[in-house]
Amino acid sequence: MAYITNPKMVGSGLLACIPQKGRCPNNCKDCFFQSGRSYLEPLDENLPNMPSIKEAKTRIVRVNDGNDSNNDANLCILATEAYPFKFYNTSKVGSFSKFDAPVVLTINPGEMTDNGFYKLRAIPENLMFMRFRTNTWNLELLDKAVDFYTKQNRLSARNVPIVLTFMAYYGDEQVDNVNIPAIKRSDYIYRKRTSNNYWAITTHAWDYVMSLYRHNKWVYSCGKIEGEQGDTHCARCGNCVREYFVTMERMRVK
Repeated sequence: MAYITNPKMVGSGLLACIPQKGRCPNNCKDCFFQSGRSYLEPLDENLPNMPSIKEAKTRIVRVNDGNDSNNDANLCILATEAYPFKFYNTSKVGSFSKFDAPVVLTINPGEMTDNGFYKLRAIPENLMFMRFRTNTWNLELLDKAVDFYTKQNRLSARNVPIVLTFMAYYGDEQVDNVNIPAIKRSDYIYRKRTSNNYWAITTHAWDYVMSLYRHNKWVYSCGKIEGEQGDTHCARCGNCVREYFVTMERMRVK
């Protein structure tokens, strides 16, 4: 079947890739791939979604932008072995050494989003960055994660990049109908992100969150600027491109 480009990645040097069929079994709440509104619907007809070797020759392939690379990891590795530049995405803690390329880990997936995060005591060499599902009512949890992964402790400095993925919530134009606490609804506005309308963070609220870490070189936003003044496309962001090559260089040296 013909490869379908993720519209968010156009012009970025990144390509999306899903080697599996069907929906992601993790079923994380508020994942746009679970809402039936992704760019690959209907999934039964459009998965797997794999760029050709020619298309991927000079681009970085993000393995699994709508599934999990630990969902049949062997399939993901074998199906992508011909891609010269790639990294994997997962929200499951397991053996990172089985993957033959850098790995991005979502540390507060699913029901953990507002309640906890994975704490890796040892940092794998191929860990590219941590992804934190961020909203304006889990900032205390975010601060604990940032402290754990980017601040020095007695034994070592973990110094792991954390990329904040700002959550958006599907619903109609009535804010009362979406899963946002009443006290935080002014932080969100109904607007178009990439292709669909969501209740998404305002520029003002995004500015506040990022200002908390303006002197921390390890904390980044997914997307250059979020909010109605920003753009959620990958082309002007650069996080994945930067951290991919930093990780590959670290793996090469070690």
